[in-house]
Amino acid sequence: MFTGIITDIGKVRELEKRGDLRARIETSYDTAGIDLGASIASDGVCLTVIELGDDWYDVEISAETVSKTNLGDWVVGRRVNLERALKVGDELGGHIVSGHVDGVAEVVAMQDDGDSTRVTLRAPKELARFIAPKGSVALNGTSLTVNEVADCEFGINFIPHTKDATTWGDVTVGQRINLEIDTLARYVARLAEMS
Repeated sequence: MFTGIITDIGKVRELEKRGDLRARIETSYDTAGIDLGASIASDGVCLTVIELGDDWYDVEISAETVSKTNLGDWVVGRRVNLERALKVGDELGGHIVSGHVDGVAEVVAMQDDGDSTRVTLRAPKELARFIAPKGSVALNGTSLTVNEVADCEFGINFIPHTKDATTWGDVTVGQRINLEIDTLARYVARLAEMS
């Protein structure tokens, strides 16, 4: 489990197709404190560490994960949001995030609003019903509050700190973004279906 509070910005150092996709991610985490088999959310996708170096870790990404996320868009040099898995007693600063991406949203508009940036995204139709104003979503692993919703489009506001502490300062219109809906929204919708 994760919180959607990004704790490092990594960089894709190597990509290799070996049946599955293998990626080497550069990190400022102390890799001596990372165990093989540990989970690290990389752009919001829970990935398992399979090899470690002084300032990097390797992960294998299945074809299923590539098909359901934006990880197939990764290129060498791309910056990625990183978060290590929660430990008992850690602060929950965002919201509960599983690292199991539900689909991919697309950035359709961006506009400066003071020092902040307002971003409009389009969610897949089957996921849009789970997104509500003032609700939570995880986008590329970042816990965010939804400002407004209109059909399949929804808006997010990024303050300067978020743009500096995550990869959101790099985002452009047309970019595909990993979307994980709020777990609570999923259960409320399921209960409503059963009534």
